[in-house]
Amino acid sequence: MDKDYYQILGVSRDASKDEIKKAYYKLAHKHHPHKGGDEKKFKEINEAYQVLSDDSKKSQYDKFGRTFEGNGSGFDQGFSAEGGFGFDFESMTDFGEIFGDFFGFGRNNPKSDLKQGKDIEVGIEIPLEAALNGLKKNISLEKMIFCSRCGGTGGEPGSKINECFSCRGSGEVQQIKRTFLGSFARYAICPECKGEGTKPEKPCNVCKGEGRVAGEEEIEILIPPGVDENQVIKIDGKGDAGKRGGKSGDLFVKIFVKKHPLFERKGDDIYVDVPVSFSQAALGDKIEIPNLEKSSVLLNIPAGIESGEVFKISGKGIPRFSGYGRGNLYARLIVKTPKKITKKQKELLEKLREEGI
Repeated sequence: MDKDYYQILGVSRDASKDEIKKAYYKLAHKHHPHKGGDEKKFKEINEAYQVLSDDSKKSQYDKFGRTFEGNGSGFDQGFSAEGGFGFDFESMTDFGEIFGDFFGFGRNNPKSDLKQGKDIEVGIEIPLEAALNGLKKNISLEKMIFCSRCGGTGGEPGSKINECFSCRGSGEVQQIKRTFLGSFARYAICPECKGEGTKPEKPCNVCKGEGRVAGEEEIEILIPPGVDENQVIKIDGKGDAGKRGGKSGDLFVKIFVKKHPLFERKGDDIYVDVPVSFSQAALGDKIEIPNLEKSSVLLNIPAGIESGEVFKISGKGIPRFSGYGRGNLYARLIVKTPKKITKKQKELLEKLREEGI
């Protein structure tokens, strides 16, 4: 024999049909190409099972080491020059689907997602000051809301919600698929109840049995301190209402921060340019630094500073989103050169120039 089918399946020559079947299922599962297995090995396993699972072919194989009749089940008709059978793997367009259903890959409860409402994403713009203390903001959102007439059940008030007759409440129906390997059961969404498992005895006149309608809802959004540009806030259950009392989706709010005319934010720190006069820069002074809290901060600047020098005021930046600590305020001092001066100022400057200043 060119091929030992018993060895391929790992069974003895006196193995029962059940033992052959169990060995085949185990190996097919292991070597299935859609599970990362070897395609050549998978073909070989199927070839062996097609022969050893058929009493007539098995008898011929045991006597002659081969079978002499075409089986019309995925193998080429006749015996090949190599003493085996050709296998048309490409013709099995739904083979992965068959094995997925048979071994349980990918099957889930069709009711799990069908009734849940969709998530909604919106963007809102806030002033930079809102990042300091937080903000409450109301928005009006057009979305799917629960039907007020039926309370989200999908049925007319007083009518019953019955179990679907076709699927017996499971939301799925069994379909039998016949293949060259035999008949396999697969599961599909019930067309009668659309996978929900129940049907209202009398559909609601307003929502037509869906339990929700298009409407408008005002939602309060709590924006916490420390929020930053492009940050997303999730609000549970404020997306589209679910069908027939199903779980609502979530609302995702993306934050956009308006550009401030005075302050620039970098992380949790804020930066501000502060103009100072020539005399302040030369002699030093105590100056007021603006900040987001609408109250000035006093800063002692030493004599002889250069334009562009930066001073740090600790803890006067943005609160950290984690709730622990704050960033810093950085003041860049810009020495201003006056464009118009009085006669007296000019005389004083002339004297300073004479003194080398």
